[in-house]
Amino acid sequence: MGSSAYGAGRSRSRGSERRSGNGRSSGAAIRDGIGDGANKPAGHRHAPSANGTRSGPARGDDVLAALDLGTNNCRLLVARPADRGGFRVIDAFSRIVRLGEGVGASGQLTEAAIDRTLEALKVCGSKIRRRRVTRFRAVATEACRRARNGPDFLRRVEHETGIALEVISSSEEAGLALAGCEPLLDRSVPGALVFDIGGGSTELAWSRSDAGPDRGRGAAAVASIPIGVVTLAESYGGDRYSADVYERMVEEVAAWLRDYEREHAIAAEAAAGRVQIIGTSGTVTTLAGVHLNLPRYIRDRVDGVFLDVPETLAIGRRLAEQGFEERAAHPCIGRERADLVVAGCAILEAICRQWPVARMRVADRGVREGILFGLIAGTS
Repeated sequence: MGSSAYGAGRSRSRGSERRSGNGRSSGAAIRDGIGDGANKPAGHRHAPSANGTRSGPARGDDVLAALDLGTNNCRLLVARPADRGGFRVIDAFSRIVRLGEGVGASGQLTEAAIDRTLEALKVCGSKIRRRRVTRFRAVATEACRRARNGPDFLRRVEHETGIALEVISSSEEAGLALAGCEPLLDRSVPGALVFDIGGGSTELAWSRSDAGPDRGRGAAAVASIPIGVVTLAESYGGDRYSADVYERMVEEVAAWLRDYEREHAIAAEAAAGRVQIIGTSGTVTTLAGVHLNLPRYIRDRVDGVFLDVPETLAIGRRLAEQGFEERAAHPCIGRERADLVVAGCAILEAICRQWPVARMRVADRGVREGILFGLIAGTS
């Protein structure tokens, strides 16, 4: 694939608890001799963990990889360090796996979801070996945090793919998303709210800087609500959504947001024009593609684009009124997202009602980019 350049981020997650699937305290490794040996390229060599054989900041000859296994998606970025703490993407992979399908009701990962995810992770492992990655971190989020058979799944992943997944806390997940989106923040606006609408949860990160545009931001206040597009769709799913059902979906999310607002008083800052909002998730990138009427999803057109909030929320309500097949026919939605996009729109509407701004910025970036910035700085 063609390479893409990313600027450096300033923020990183702080004070978060880490635990890996095999009991190690940090890092994630893909080991020689584990996984599909038939796909191992000539000259394959061990890819050390994120805190492995090379310590400190990344060097110019390092090859970095960040893997984010969410409730709905499996995503990988492979990159090389670039100027001023940034990086240049040399390979990428993304697949909808729906790992968390049914977890809300049963508390268990299903065999079908595990099989889908293992196939995607085998592709990731092959790319990591082929690119001779030297620094690597792989994280898993809400589905693995919640599922009772999550530890068994993690052991199976390591046995079959060589990838040791690290289950991170929701706080660290939010912090990594904020770090990944840092290059898109406007330094002249003191307040920044970054949200990540995931499959099984929605993360929020609020940071503020009163020190002027040339200073870094303070530590972020992060939170997670246990509602994502998969869990909400499974509760309210249908072909079309009436206005009443859609409103109930919005209100269910809003009830969780009010505590965060009471603690941080963001709405008053937003009303005074001192808040910028950035959304990083499949929901907002999909809505951006619909708004731009793209014939297919084009990342370079979407990442960093500003959306008018009232117009975007109106798109969400129109999608709710459409049937599954009509939504699936849009090239930026497709059949894999047609049953989830309405739930994402309801979550987005709850966020934008709670913290009203005229426009928001779309980020096709997040946790993986946050991990890469940490690997470059030597802090992950």
